Amino acid sequence: MHAKKMRATRGPLVRLLVLGRVLVLGLLLAPGSWTWAQESPQPSTAAGRTFVAAPAELEPVLDGETPESLEQLSAMEQQQRQVARLAAACTVSVQIGISQGCGVIITGDGYILTAAHVAMRADRDVTITLADGREVAGRTLGLNREVDAGLIKLKSDTDDGKPWPHATLGQSADLEPGMWCVAMGHPGGYEQSRGVVARVGRILAVRHGAIVTDCALIGGDSGGPLFNLEGELIGVHSRIGNDVADNLHVPVDHYDRSWDRLVTAEAWGFLPGFRPVLGVRGAPDTTVAEIQDVIPGSPAAAAGLKSGDVIERFGDVNISDFNSLKDAVDDTMPGEQIRLRLRRGASVLRVILEIGRDPSS
Repeated sequence: MHAKKMRATRGPLVRLLVLGRVLVLGLLLAPGSWTWAQESPQPSTAAGRTFVAAPAELEPVLDGETPESLEQLSAMEQQQRQVARLAAACTVSVQIGISQGCGVIITGDGYILTAAHVAMRADRDVTITLADGREVAGRTLGLNREVDAGLIKLKSDTDDGKPWPHATLGQSADLEPGMWCVAMGHPGGYEQSRGVVARVGRILAVRHGAIVTDCALIGGDSGGPLFNLEGELIGVHSRIGNDVADNLHVPVDHYDRSWDRLVTAEAWGFLPGFRPVLGVRGAPDTTVAEIQDVIPGSPAAAAGLKSGDVIERFGDVNISDFNSLKDAVDDTMPGEQIRLRLRRGASVLRVILEIGRDPSS
């Protein structure tokens, strides 16, 4: 009876301590050194070394319960620190042009999971920055835009033939609200002096296309990894919802289901509400991509495009008619900056614009 009373009295205090330690942990965690990887030609739940077996006293916490003692709280903090230290080695910064996001290495030969809106398009050169500041070359592969899943491959022989440190793959099918998680990334962009940043939180909801957590994500985090408390990769950061505590992650199982298409650089689908938009109208049966109308408030209007302009090149794609322009726009991602070459009367102009999104799609 006395023990039960003591537990009831200490309960609120323990929960406050949990919150305090979680907040401090998110500020203080720094990347540790870690060298290892086992060669793996494809994703495998047995691959990687981010896995950290939890002590027996943490079994209830793994299932989403709140620590009930200072001893259990201390064990949880140690567990989180180990996971974050190992996860830092396989969390990378992804840069394509002026755009920057994150990714996570999942195989010894350099496959990287990221968000589709970070990779943007297949077959693009990408610069990968490791936790220690080294820069290596990569190439974007497939994009499952329906859930915002993307794949990148590091170029061969970029680390003297040594296997890359990589994550242990978990499963997202068995996740439940309340479970604890660790989010890694580069909020605000890569900073070597700061290193990889870890945030500890809980799963709020599990949907078909997204895991929702209270791990705060900001610009630069997109494409970074979400781990469970045993260091298994369970998701990839996608986007922020309508609330600052509404952070969405791509469930890792979606990468497994579409692996064959991703690895062959196929791109398909649109994320609901994220269909790319240019903001012009034209006749589909003309022999050139002549603009008939520019939609007010659209990316095209912001870039100064006018009725009568003929678009001849869209990024790396030569435009022959309005249908080819539509196809080129559909192959982009909202937020992507595109260079246009267009003809206005006798003049040839070059314009840079940012692709918009159609929230009604």
